[in-house]
Amino acid sequence: MATRFEILLAGDDLVLLRAAGEEALEDIARLEGQLSRFLPSSEISRVNRHAATAPVPVSSRVFRLLEQARRLWQQTAGAFDPTVGPLMDCWGFTADRGRAPATEEVSAARERVGMDLVELEATNHTVRFLRSGVQLDLGAIGKGFALDCAVELLREAGVERAFLHGGTSSVYALGAASEGVPWKTAVLDPRRGGGGVSLGEAPRCVATVSLRDQGLGVSSGWGRRLAAGERVYGHVLDPRMGEPVADTWLAAVALPSATESDALATALLVDGCAGMERLAQGRPEARMLIGGCADGAGSFRLRSYGFELAVA
Repeated sequence: MATRFEILLAGDDLVLLRAAGEEALEDIARLEGQLSRFLPSSEISRVNRHAATAPVPVSSRVFRLLEQARRLWQQTAGAFDPTVGPLMDCWGFTADRGRAPATEEVSAARERVGMDLVELEATNHTVRFLRSGVQLDLGAIGKGFALDCAVELLREAGVERAFLHGGTSSVYALGAASEGVPWKTAVLDPRRGGGGVSLGEAPRCVATVSLRDQGLGVSSGWGRRLAAGERVYGHVLDPRMGEPVADTWLAAVALPSATESDALATALLVDGCAGMERLAQGRPEARMLIGGCADGAGSFRLRSYGFELAVA
């Protein structure tokens, strides 16, 4: 996942809190060793190397995540796609050397993208690719999944109040910040050197949202950009078109599941303002924020459902 995870624990038993927090962080590190496509020893790397020639067995936890990723891919009509790896490689974002590829390169990469090319066999927990060159990339869902697993461990240990984040873009708020008061989270403006979230009020924030037993996913392509000619591209790609997202620069989704919040924030960024209605139909409990929808005059605006917009 190549990012920093932090846990803020609240309570009176400091020994219990420290032990539970260390166990949760150790489990996140174990998940990194399973999910990262950049670690040769990980389960996902092994799948990417061999699944085009034979079914590859994975652990039950990784298989469960892949099943959930498939469901989210279906529900978002491909706006979230964990097989986006070939396109990320094509645009050079995997190696942080972004470039604008030729149309033929993009077309060739798109032929290797889509969860319909991934066969999941539940009895033996195996993964098989139906085409050579398919690559799983769980960057848009792995952090949220790691947070959900960590929260499960914290709850089992008796922790009732905690705030966790991965890279400040994937968040889970366990319980309340204090008696009856939820965790107040600020969504930062990526255009002004921000990005991600901060606890409480914060400079450069565009909105705030109160969380209690909920995850929050924030997606933005603003932080890593590629300039090519007169265009500037962000690193979040539309898997269906094979090109970077152009019309939105920020999306956030709050839901009880950090895994879903993480993936659906990416889908919302890809779909733009039109995606809010689809998400509301499928997840009526979701709170959403989107920024950067052009209004015809070349400016940008924020749209929110359940977030409190900051005063400019």
